[in-house]
Amino acid sequence: MSGTNWLEILFQSVTLAFMLVGLLGLIIPIFPGLLVMWLAATVYAVIEALAGNVSTMDWVVFAVMTLLMMSGEVVDNVIVARKARESGTSWVSIGAGYAAALLASLFLTPLAGILATPVGMFVAEYVRLRDWRRALASTRGWLVGFGWSFAARFGIGVVMILLWLLWIWT
Repeated sequence: MSGTNWLEILFQSVTLAFMLVGLLGLIIPIFPGLLVMWLAATVYAVIEALAGNVSTMDWVVFAVMTLLMMSGEVVDNVIVARKARESGTSWVSIGAGYAAALLASLFLTPLAGILATPVGMFVAEYVRLRDWRRALASTRGWLVGFGWSFAARFGIGVVMILLWLLWIWT
């Protein structure tokens, strides 16, 4: 293989690695995994365009990936908030859960943010309701919403990767 082919394979491998990091990062509630995947595809598209290697079909695939990323972000917020609100969780408690996740992720580890979100939400709901059973029910609603949201975003992320693979193999 020539040097150019090795550079292209390296570039594609790095892009795929970033996309996989984005996909796995979807586990962490505040990590913008779909955005990371889209940014990797954007860098790939820009560099390929500068090299004159992007066809009209490639831009169509990139546009679909862009729409998937945007819809994934909307779906995330709608599903989680809807399930939490259905169980009676206040907006303040939802915000407290996300603030706890952000602080835990910054000062501990991103994985601590996974645990901090429902704990922060439970504490805020307990303070608001003074009833641990109702606070637990509210937190459970958020967890159900997060589970469905994760499944939807993960599916969208897999489709984005498959589209990108189709892009580079055609």
